[in-house]
Amino acid sequence: MTLYFAPRVIRETSQGIEHLPIDELMLQRREIWLNREIDSNLADGVIQQILHLETEQPRTEITMYIDSPGGSVSAGLAVYDVMQAVPSPVRTVCVGMAASMAGVLFAAGSTREMLRHSEVMLHDPLAGGGISGSALAVQDKSERLMQMRRSICEILARHTGKSLKQIYRVTAKDTYFSAEAAIAFGLADAVVDKIERSGV
Repeated sequence: MTLYFAPRVIRETSQGIEHLPIDELMLQRREIWLNREIDSNLADGVIQQILHLETEQPRTEITMYIDSPGGSVSAGLAVYDVMQAVPSPVRTVCVGMAASMAGVLFAAGSTREMLRHSEVMLHDPLAGGGISGSALAVQDKSERLMQMRRSICEILARHTGKSLKQIYRVTAKDTYFSAEAAIAFGLADAVVDKIERSGV
């Protein structure tokens, strides 16, 4: 297991020296950093940040930077639902790679920007740990996986303007999109060389 080191900024204040985590400073600028595998803990943290920022300044843009290999579909869908539910627009910026569930979240942004050498990768939901057990258990798990597949494909169709059939075809295997290809497919809106800060 790789440990994530959270960078900190040292500031001198009237109370002395402060050591502030970078993500705390980013939150003050209405920025969220989604940069690890998506699991329930990460999803909970992202959801809390979105809800906090919406309460603090309703209807003001939030920026979510994404560099993630994807992860849990159910955890990712929880983040997606909150992104869609809050009045604040959630702008997404792809930094490096937005793969699998992270690619879905990226595509769902109100404005979707990609740095020039970033990529999006899409595929069908994976059966984590394999499917085993009794015939009925296997059938139940398979049906749930197919329902997840349909949900993900419907979301992608909604945000790309592509037909469900086109999305099924693209996600049948690992499909990689460069920044330009992502724009052509409707996954992204712009390639950026300079990151513009949201006006706060």
